[in-house]
Amino acid sequence: MLLAAGRGERMRPLTDACPKPLLQVQGKPLMQWHLEALLRGGCPKVVVNTAWLGDAIVQRFNDEFVPESLLNKRKQLFNSEQSTVLPIIYSHEGRDFGGALETAGGIARASPLLDDVFWVLAGDVFTPSFEFSPRAVAQFMASGLLAHLWLVPNPAHNPGGDFGLQDMGHSQPTLALNLPKADPRPRYTYSTIGLFRGALFEPPWCDIPTGNPQGIKAPLATLLRRAMDNQQVSAELYTGAWVDVGTPERLAELNA
Repeated sequence: MLLAAGRGERMRPLTDACPKPLLQVQGKPLMQWHLEALLRGGCPKVVVNTAWLGDAIVQRFNDEFVPESLLNKRKQLFNSEQSTVLPIIYSHEGRDFGGALETAGGIARASPLLDDVFWVLAGDVFTPSFEFSPRAVAQFMASGLLAHLWLVPNPAHNPGGDFGLQDMGHSQPTLALNLPKADPRPRYTYSTIGLFRGALFEPPWCDIPTGNPQGIKAPLATLLRRAMDNQQVSAELYTGAWVDVGTPERLAELNA
């Protein structure tokens, strides 16, 4: 699931007429970098939630993503759709509820469209080398946990970080920790990339009904912290290139 429903208030005035995931980064719409990586990783489909200027996202990508480098080659290929096309399904929060439902609310709304295990990533981060690997999916599925998060070293705009890490030994996944404010252990920033199990968005972890028919707004952090307190979330530190493209200044730096 690619989260693309936000207003992008901090990016104004750039987002007054363009949804944040379509802002150009090094010659491509920001979310296209994710779509290319998901296709390379063998992801069978992507669900995109929309709200602010969501029609522009639909008009740009329609119902499937094909890299430009493969458009001509694809015409010559026979019976190879799975390797060259990433189908896109939309969850239109703006059309259905008049605005974005926040992270957990949006995922709960899209839950009928998602598999039991799925990636979640924000459309407004730039991480060109991240690999959405089938091996990571298999390891997560075998763990039986509710979520696995990729954390990054704290950027300047989030010096206090979000979650801690606890090494459980070679035979156990490293756990993500919901550390109290007074806890001196290091915290890292949630990259907005993670693997999730559908059960996290069901009772007892989540009170939103399946499909979120009432359009309840809810953040993901609350569910994650609840699950962390029950040792149901693992995590790892990612040290590759990663930028939260949250301001016009950060966007300009990427394009400089």
